[in-house]
Amino acid sequence: MGDLNVGIREAKANLSKLLRMVERGKEVVVTDRGRPVGKLVPIGKGALPLAARIKEMEDAGILEPVTGKGPRRLPPPIPVEKGMARRLLDQDRESAS
Repeated sequence: MGDLNVGIREAKANLSKLLRMVERGKEVVVTDRGRPVGKLVPIGKGALPLAARIKEMEDAGILEPVTGKGPRRLPPPIPVEKGMARRLLDQDRESAS
């Protein structure tokens, strides 16, 4: 998507409209007498507050919303041979070196 150049007066008059465009991925360059002075750009997902990122993941179905029922019980651990976890971890560390 290309940049949209907007003068200060137009930006002030149409800020809500411009911000909706930015939300959809458009970048807006604000100019003063034709000279670029600023840029409105979409915020990257990492810049969102934690609560907003969690809400976004809940909306996408990645996380389940917390209910008032308290924490969910985890299934029991998968039984493995004694020392197996240590051997696998050591092998993984050796292959990463």
